[in-house]
Amino acid sequence: MPLKNAYHHSDLRVVLQGRNFRRLFATRLVSQFSDGIFQFAVAGYAFFSPERQTSVADVAAAFAVLLLPYSIIGPFAGVFIDRWSRRQILVIGPLIRGVFLFGAAAAVAAHAPDWVFYAAAFGVLGVNRFFLAALGASLPHVVPADRLMTANAVTPTSGTVVTFIGAGAGYLLRQALGAGSGGTAGILVISGVIFGSSALIAATMRRELLGPAYDPNRPQTREALRNVLTGLRDGARHVRQRRGPASALGSMAAHRLLYGMSLGMVLMLFRYYFTTDAEAGLNQMTGVVATSGVGYFAAAFVTPWATRRFRIETWIPTTLVIAGVMEFLLCVPFLEPGFLAAGFVLGVTGQSGKICTDTVVQRDIEDAYLGRVFSIYDFLFNGMLVVGVSIAALLLPPDGRSLPVLSLICVLYGLSAVGYRLAVTRAPVTAT
Repeated sequence: MPLKNAYHHSDLRVVLQGRNFRRLFATRLVSQFSDGIFQFAVAGYAFFSPERQTSVADVAAAFAVLLLPYSIIGPFAGVFIDRWSRRQILVIGPLIRGVFLFGAAAAVAAHAPDWVFYAAAFGVLGVNRFFLAALGASLPHVVPADRLMTANAVTPTSGTVVTFIGAGAGYLLRQALGAGSGGTAGILVISGVIFGSSALIAATMRRELLGPAYDPNRPQTREALRNVLTGLRDGARHVRQRRGPASALGSMAAHRLLYGMSLGMVLMLFRYYFTTDAEAGLNQMTGVVATSGVGYFAAAFVTPWATRRFRIETWIPTTLVIAGVMEFLLCVPFLEPGFLAAGFVLGVTGQSGKICTDTVVQRDIEDAYLGRVFSIYDFLFNGMLVVGVSIAALLLPPDGRSLPVLSLICVLYGLSAVGYRLAVTRAPVTAT
């Protein structure tokens, strides 16, 4: 059924009428606001400290360390999310994450070696892996199927926008508390307190509300843990047998890889090309973060409008083409205003593609597999970003300015659009 007929409930007010949706939504907003503060603290500490000389390789290494939990914990998370009460994950997870954040703050304040700080950050993001996957798998339990597109436009997008707002709050906290280790530690403590408060909201929902659905044939947890890779393979097979989700996940992975390449370039440009002062570079980079946040917010309105007029199979490649063409046109002069505008464009197109992918996965994947599929989803979402930044590290000069790399990114956006269309128009695969 064309989306313009299937998704006619696009009014945000209609979605917000559900009390349980509002609670799940509030849990996401509070937690992701805290996440924005944390991410800004890490970025300021790792990439824009005056005493550090950051290279593209350092950027890639930092992203790999911070996103490694999504590679290691991801397969295990799906097993638990398909067995544990998802509501309990949303209640207990923030409390555990708060402990890790306090540990990271203590490491910074005590001038501990970098590996201690990154170990604590690893724990923070490891817990976040469970938390975000549980949020994604819970959404179909609190909204009717015919409102899922609007819910997907509102929830992850609003969460991402609130993350950007949290980053802005982190910037203001850095101005107030200072750029030194004491200021960074204070920011991390504040982030931990805020994130912990999201548990209070999640606790207002019934324990059994968010699933997973009972399956008497599902193996016991201990047995499942012994067969994690088998379970992950089953999730991958389940996706592969469904053309729509598989193609959508591929398009999202392409978006993230190319966004990672762009991010590596932008970080180096604002650190060494537009200015050589670390604090000035961070201030200027904040502008790109702000325009990207506006783009993510705009996607919440653009996507329901677009998918009422076009099928998802048409809109996803359109976002890829727009991203590639506009990034080249705006950035090829290598002037700051162009990158500010490109931040907005990539925010709109990347988040719009993600909204569509969320909807396809939640609509077409059986609930018993959602946790494992979201584990694969999150692995691709974060892993491809690391791959993209790593590719940029191999190709970019020290100051980040490279016309060939910019051209390559934009060409690959176009090729990704063609690849998606070829994949999604193949003969249907029969699910077993």
